[in-house]
Amino acid sequence: MQKAGLIHPSNPGCYYYLPATVRSMEKLTRIIDQEMQGIGGQKLDMPSLCSAELWKTSERWDLMGKELLRLKDRHGGDYCLAPTHEEAVTTLVAHQMNVSYKQLPLLLYQITRKFRDEPKPKFGLLRGREFYMKDMYSFDVSEEAAYQTYESVCEAYTRLFSRLGLRCVQVQADTGNIGGKLSHEFQLPADIGEDRLLLCGNCSFSANVETMSSDRTDCPQCKTGTLVESKGIEVGHTFYLGKKYSHVFNAAFTNAQNKPSVAEMGCYGLGVTRILAAAIEVMSTEEGIRWPGLLAPYQVCVLPPKKGSKVDEAAVVAEELVHTLGETFSGLRGEVVLDDRTQTTIGKRLKDANRLGYPYVIVVGQGALEETPRFEVICQQTGETMFLSRDGLFDLLGRVETV
Repeated sequence: MQKAGLIHPSNPGCYYYLPATVRSMEKLTRIIDQEMQGIGGQKLDMPSLCSAELWKTSERWDLMGKELLRLKDRHGGDYCLAPTHEEAVTTLVAHQMNVSYKQLPLLLYQITRKFRDEPKPKFGLLRGREFYMKDMYSFDVSEEAAYQTYESVCEAYTRLFSRLGLRCVQVQADTGNIGGKLSHEFQLPADIGEDRLLLCGNCSFSANVETMSSDRTDCPQCKTGTLVESKGIEVGHTFYLGKKYSHVFNAAFTNAQNKPSVAEMGCYGLGVTRILAAAIEVMSTEEGIRWPGLLAPYQVCVLPPKKGSKVDEAAVVAEELVHTLGETFSGLRGEVVLDDRTQTTIGKRLKDANRLGYPYVIVVGQGALEETPRFEVICQQTGETMFLSRDGLFDLLGRVETV
């Protein structure tokens, strides 16, 4: 990502996100918004700077240890830069007056920067000290309702990764310092992954090795399958919290009997910048970046001929093509790049386009000047090269899905 000009290091575990990466992140954010709002999620934005009093009330101020980035204000007050927002969101809901059971489930989420004082930041955006995360918090009337919400969020996560074309495994996991009764991780299998997973070859069972004996080989679910170890990159995590936080902060509602009742909670995280980095890790080649189609910063790169070449006049065709594609297909508006570095050879620009991972690269050369114009089209995802007429090109690009 650094070589391709997508990120630039700032200090250990912190990066500048450069324009192409921001475009990709904004697309991922739109997809997350669609899936979270599709199950009733409402978006909000909570302060990153959180009072120590909240964290001391939940007893996590000491529990989090050195991972929590702490600071004092000019008055000597203690604060932290939040790595997660259970305390903050539960306090917010607790301060809302006269919440009725008819208003639940309540699903609140945000997509913000998070902070963790990692002892060893590594693997670029995969393990940083400052990163973007989607965190959602649910409030339900009963344990049964909370489990239904938990399942709906897990299904939304599965849909999201399916839309991105990423193989993601939902594995049972440890609740860690978040706490609660139930937890699952969403893992992208990858050799570089830091998590060790046990997967059954016979059924759907999968688990983080932390939750089981590492030398176990028989499947606890189907009893007949063999567990195989794999490595994974954690890109999402879900927790059923019960009343762990709602009881402490008195996040209550009025039940059907008109009596106060403490809400059942869940929390659900997605690593936004980690999904980007993990997707590039599992999809790319040594020669260039490969994006999930929906997340590519730009969908199409058009290469006009080198200035001064025998087909110099094809440059006008290239410029017209960029304009026409944006006008013809609303989904491609702002998605087509003209590589106008015409002092550079086509070969050099092709190499750059491959490294940046545009899903479609169109070379406008001699064929574009023929009576029936033809365009060389390289599909980066498949490695296939096609020679298409104008109609064939428009038919291909008209099917490109964007967000």
